[in-house]
Amino acid sequence: MKNSAPELAPTPGHSLRDYWTHGTIASLCASLSTLGGVRIELRDEQGYVLDSESYRDSPGVISPIPEGSREIPVIVSDEQLGTIVVHPHDHDLSQSALVDQIADLIAKTAGEMCTDVANLRYRISEVGVLYRLSSLLVRGGRVHDTLRLTLEMALDVLGLDAGAIMLLPEDSEALPRVDRENELERSADIGLSDSWLDNPIPLSIDREFDRRCLAGEVVSSPDLRVDERVLVPDDCRTENLAAFIGTGMVFDDQPIGVIRLYSRQPRKFTSAERKLIRSIGESAAASVEQARLLKMQARQRRTQRALRIAGAVQKRMLPEVTPKLAGIDLAAKYQPSQEIGGDFYDLFKVHDKLGILVGDVVGKGVVAGMLMSAVRATVRAYADLSETLDVVMNRTNDAVCRDTTVSEFVTMWYGTICPETRVLSSVVAGHDMPLLLRRDEHGRYGLVKIAGEGMVVGVIPGERYTMNEIPLQPNDVLIAFTDGITDAADFENQRFGKGRLLDSAMGLLEENPDASANDVLERVFWSMRQFSGLASQADDETLVVVRITDR
Repeated sequence: MKNSAPELAPTPGHSLRDYWTHGTIASLCASLSTLGGVRIELRDEQGYVLDSESYRDSPGVISPIPEGSREIPVIVSDEQLGTIVVHPHDHDLSQSALVDQIADLIAKTAGEMCTDVANLRYRISEVGVLYRLSSLLVRGGRVHDTLRLTLEMALDVLGLDAGAIMLLPEDSEALPRVDRENELERSADIGLSDSWLDNPIPLSIDREFDRRCLAGEVVSSPDLRVDERVLVPDDCRTENLAAFIGTGMVFDDQPIGVIRLYSRQPRKFTSAERKLIRSIGESAAASVEQARLLKMQARQRRTQRALRIAGAVQKRMLPEVTPKLAGIDLAAKYQPSQEIGGDFYDLFKVHDKLGILVGDVVGKGVVAGMLMSAVRATVRAYADLSETLDVVMNRTNDAVCRDTTVSEFVTMWYGTICPETRVLSSVVAGHDMPLLLRRDEHGRYGLVKIAGEGMVVGVIPGERYTMNEIPLQPNDVLIAFTDGITDAADFENQRFGKGRLLDSAMGLLEENPDASANDVLERVFWSMRQFSGLASQADDETLVVVRITDR
């Protein structure tokens, strides 16, 4: 007969004290207690009373909850980490209802504040881990080193004690065989004994954990020693393993292995932690695939795998759906010069604004494609954390400098448009500034200069960028592009240039002042093709057109 489960110990981010700053909620409870004549307390997950003088490491006050008290849970990331206790009182019905309503609001506010902090912490951790994993894609390396680093980072960011990464064996084409999960092979491990790792008996009944992980799920157990799905609870006790979380390493919808992580103490895993390990597994899978690619001897096989990896990355990078915002008409097109390009663009909603990102990675091929993916993910992550565009570019530059070589850099223009104020905020890093066309009172369009300059990203650590703002007006047309547009050449090696780009757009707007963003985009590409004819182009071509419409 199995023993009853021990009480789950608080883990980092699983205690109300982990979010303690200045005791604001406790002070609010004390003030309302004085004003309302009813004692209202904040208690942590262990029942200790937290007052305004309590600190993160202080024990708190032990006090039994009086009979008849009302207890309101404080929920943080789907987990109860504390309680608001309203002591019994003799107020009339209306006053009692008001007290209860205030207590509910305090509990909700405390939970929301702590949840915001928890999400921010995990987002920052995710950015750090995923960026380092993305840098492995750029540089390549041995599979064993990649897996070891992945395991170390996963254990560190989740605060766990031991783990292992198991890979499916490769077939003759260096692709993983996914027919049987019992063929998983030990590839990297930390904190586990050989007897545990070499044990032929699976951890779960019918290999449920591995099967679900390879199917793309995140599987967890608060305590393996009392989990009815576990086949070897005694072995778990001998190895001193309690909590478990695992997920599959999946690349391009194909599983290549699993990550298994353990804690010495029982614990529950939050939804944020489950999302984080899934992201780690996906990025680690891409890193492993890149490392395997570099080991392939036949040039044809290397090329085919490179195209598949880069194609999957670029497909995920480009926006699947164009954002819809009131008063903004959008169109974008990307035409690579080879199977794998270095240009990129992104259109996304951020802080209730439209985010526009256009960039160009130095070089071509797999390295450019991988760096492009890493930079785009970094910009998106920092854009979610800050509304100040220069801060986003500063942090992106520092991250790229830290994890790339001096020969790897990126030019970018990043802007946001607020639908309410119609203000364009932008920051540039060595990229061509967009063209802003504006209609005057006579109905003719002219060019309006957008201020901005900055060093390319990835060259000088600590470089600082400047954000500029300009108000937009109805009928304004913004054209952002990469140098593949202006550098398109004819058979005499003459460049298309900004002048022809401007003339093409202005010509259409003179013919049709109400032309849509897509009309402008198609006219520019048509003019460029008319100019260059059948001459092959050496660079990628990217164009984003934004038209401000009447609300």
